[in-house]
Amino acid sequence: MFAEEEIEALALGIRWVADRADGALGAAAQNALAKIAAVLPPDLRDRMDASALLVGPGEPIVGDGVDLAVLRRAIRGERKLSIAYRDRDGAPTERIVWPFALGFFDRLRVMVAWCELRGAIRHFRADRIVSVTALDTRYPRRRQALLKEWREAEGIPAR
Repeated sequence: MFAEEEIEALALGIRWVADRADGALGAAAQNALAKIAAVLPPDLRDRMDASALLVGPGEPIVGDGVDLAVLRRAIRGERKLSIAYRDRDGAPTERIVWPFALGFFDRLRVMVAWCELRGAIRHFRADRIVSVTALDTRYPRRRQALLKEWREAEGIPAR
């Protein structure tokens, strides 16, 4: 069984996702919280419901250009994406990318992917992705290897 602080941590994290992630992921978070609550003993469930740990309002989230569920499916399946993207100056480009991570920041989301056009790992703001097409093609490297390479290049420790 979970310790009381573990339940508080889970509930707080899930509430953050429900409030700050995209709609589909937020709904999944709420469903997960309900499932966790359903299997807790009544005293722990009551403590979770009465938790004083709150998710405060954040800055408005920049609208996503595309459905993030499509990006998450491509990441899980290690599938290539064809994207139409606008850079910070608004210049359009077409890219084939190998998405391997999706970062949720307070105000925006960023897809991390190997870009075939640039031959390197790039960061793509979700609000600048104009359109996305999931391809049936699996990318040739493992997602975990790409993630490890990116973390090392960025100086981000693995957790």
